[in-house]
Amino acid sequence: MTTGAHRHRVVIIGGGFGGIAAIEQLKGAGVDITIIDRRNHHLFQPLLYQVATTSLSPSEIAWPIRMLVRHRPEVTTVLGNVTGIDKTAQLVELEDGARIAYDSLIIATGAAHGYFGHDEWAPHAPGLKTLEDATAMRRRLLLAFEAAERQTDPEKRKALLTFAIIGAGPTGVELAGAVIELARLTLRDDFRTIRPEEARVVLIEAGPRVLLNFRESLSDYTKSALERLGVEVHLGEAVTNVTADTVTYGDKVLRAGTIVWAAGVLASPAAKWLEVEADRAGRIKVNPDLTVPGYPTIYAIGDTVSVLGPNGKPVPGIGDAAKQGGRHAARAIQAQLAGKPVPQFRYRHLGDIATIGRSAAVIDFGWLQLTGWLGWWVWGLAHIYFLIGLKNRISVAVSWMWIYLTGHRSARLITWGEAGGARQTPLAPKDMAKPPDPDPGAA
Repeated sequence: MTTGAHRHRVVIIGGGFGGIAAIEQLKGAGVDITIIDRRNHHLFQPLLYQVATTSLSPSEIAWPIRMLVRHRPEVTTVLGNVTGIDKTAQLVELEDGARIAYDSLIIATGAAHGYFGHDEWAPHAPGLKTLEDATAMRRRLLLAFEAAERQTDPEKRKALLTFAIIGAGPTGVELAGAVIELARLTLRDDFRTIRPEEARVVLIEAGPRVLLNFRESLSDYTKSALERLGVEVHLGEAVTNVTADTVTYGDKVLRAGTIVWAAGVLASPAAKWLEVEADRAGRIKVNPDLTVPGYPTIYAIGDTVSVLGPNGKPVPGIGDAAKQGGRHAARAIQAQLAGKPVPQFRYRHLGDIATIGRSAAVIDFGWLQLTGWLGWWVWGLAHIYFLIGLKNRISVAVSWMWIYLTGHRSARLITWGEAGGARQTPLAPKDMAKPPDPDPGAA
């Protein structure tokens, strides 16, 4: 498959878990690699909620892609936004008009927030997928307390101190635990008019239990642990409407100053670029070897695809599945170059983990289940292990130990600027909806 004019060209769209895993697997394969991403960094998404809830800073969970591949001269990094794929000419098309040729293509573009056909809810209930989302959410959370401190109307103050989280999967559960601890531990002594510990966190789930993908005993433990922290858990009630300051679910209307979406995802536009069949969430229905039907040189992985695992169930949209998909696609390309049969993708589920607060978590490795304090330590060690670089591992470990011992979170800066249409805290005074005008005399 390599011509005399050039080495085999592998283009990877997406610098997430799958894309980076593919690059690592292709080391020494004798191919030229181009990785394209619209952001310049690789993000450790499982800890994104900790940036949103002031436990960690963005630089502790994200690394420049160029830094990660600086010792790989065969890897070229392109900062750009993909708008299409010319399958006939084998070209990836970018927003600025550039076209990048490939011999093999790996699509690892992940997913965005999905609102089940109600995109009009997005400005009122932003989700958590990017660093911009996390810093915007952190700003919204902190501004809610600032606005409540200045609010004299008791009902409006109560609404400002109500935080609604829609969706009780791992992200929703982890956010709920972190927000209630932020209010009741970290901010407890920081205000004079309000009592932050009176903040109300409401977790809303349409399904019958939290952490639906976990075994039922662990779901039950998680619900009880959240309620002990002070989180209100509402199950079996689907959200039917979201406005700037209300959530309607079941027969209830909740006034909330901050609303967070953690209920669903929508795949990237990759299926539209390729004009191939996709499921209801937009995921490409790939072949068992992760190739796109009709295109044996195009692989799609991670949240971009729908594929069944060995148990006949869809492979979950988690980081480890994306990593396994990236490594498989890289090995498959090497097999093609060697003239060998391309193997089928065999996903191996390593387990499910979620944290509930600073001293409780649930771990399900199949052969081992852990809860509580011991589960939290295993959860922490697992996440520290997968961080990149000794400095970040030490920094995150120290931050967590400090929070564990004192309850205080240090990354509580309010930064201005919006992320993709996200709103400022509703009900806040108008002069808090934008940063102050700069000093005309400032340089």
